[in-house]
Amino acid sequence: MRSWPSPHIPDLPGAGRPVRVHDTARGELVTLEPGPVAGLYVCGITPYDATHLGHAATYVTFDVLQRALRDAGQEVRYVQNVTDVDDPLLARAVRDGVDWEQLADRETELFREDMTALSVLAPDHYLGVTESIGLIVDAVTRLLADGAAYRLEAPDASQPGGADVYLDISQRPGFGAVSGASRTEMLDLFGERGGDPDREGKRDPLDPLLWRAERDGEPAWGGGTLGSGRPGWHIECTAIAVEHLGVPFLVQGGGSDLVFPHHEMSAVQGCALTGTRPFAEVFVHQAMVGLDGEKMSKSKGNLVLVSALREQGVDPMAIRLALLDHHYRTEWEWTQSDLLTAQLRLARWRAGLSVNGAPEAGPVVAALRERVADDLDTPAALDLVDEWARAAISGHGDDPVAPGLVARAVDRLLGVRL
Repeated sequence: MRSWPSPHIPDLPGAGRPVRVHDTARGELVTLEPGPVAGLYVCGITPYDATHLGHAATYVTFDVLQRALRDAGQEVRYVQNVTDVDDPLLARAVRDGVDWEQLADRETELFREDMTALSVLAPDHYLGVTESIGLIVDAVTRLLADGAAYRLEAPDASQPGGADVYLDISQRPGFGAVSGASRTEMLDLFGERGGDPDREGKRDPLDPLLWRAERDGEPAWGGGTLGSGRPGWHIECTAIAVEHLGVPFLVQGGGSDLVFPHHEMSAVQGCALTGTRPFAEVFVHQAMVGLDGEKMSKSKGNLVLVSALREQGVDPMAIRLALLDHHYRTEWEWTQSDLLTAQLRLARWRAGLSVNGAPEAGPVVAALRERVADDLDTPAALDLVDEWARAAISGHGDDPVAPGLVARAVDRLLGVRL
């Protein structure tokens, strides 16, 4: 699948320090210790609607993580999927009376445009489920052959003898290590977030679906010995990550609503598939962004769309600054004041960079590196640039090269083009 054009990352003298982030699985801050290549997998969109600010916050957060790792001299391999066939997408296509493939293509293209506008670094591998069917079929077939998965007859399948395939959770002693949730919590969340705990015949209500036998009116692909059908949700990320990053890779990332079941299931499936633990060294999650007292989500329809703001003439860098003004682990609600604050800040920074002489850049660049590397503390990083810009506007300092260095640092570390 075609990605989007990556923005240029300007050079900057010196280097950043090792990056630390909060690991959901351990519940504490950890310093990342990559090997030769830092593998980063961030779950992508289900393209049945446009990019809202909750999405944008997630991808900007992991963009900053990429930038911090690269600034520390680390090579990064970034992988992202697109869930371009799934129940919500199919349901939206039926509701709107459109072809599901056309809907997915349209919204994926809009997502690319939003990411380009927000100056988000593109993935090295950007893969849709529909182009990864072979990988997924191979993974599920191997899990069946190893006895880690089982077939469950599907009476409503299009073909006689059609069967769904499930992972046998009872064989996975590490299950629950990512979320730390109780079984009661898991059962509640599984039912709310696309699982089927009440499916008759499953060995355990929490067993995740790996392959869904073809049903009438649903898209399907040849699955070899699995029969005609389509992938379950979680196995797509497992198969893509194993293929393009190997296990264990450094960071599994996404929104906090993916901790369970998606990241829990992706990890346990990956360990079953490879015989290796852990699936990822660290699990990092973006907190939810709300609107009008509720989580911003497609299902609720309470969305502020990046594309709509852009159509209104809002500078994408102001949108990015509004997102960076909130720490990734803190839930927050979008208000118009977020945008106004960001627009004023952007104007202030540009004014500070337009002077002929300004305060020395070295201290602010070093402090920026420190803040970004310390659990992606972007709000504190913005405050540092604010302080420098105010001093520059007030006529303090006479360093003629400082504005250029600060502009490059802001671009390199925060992704804000000035």
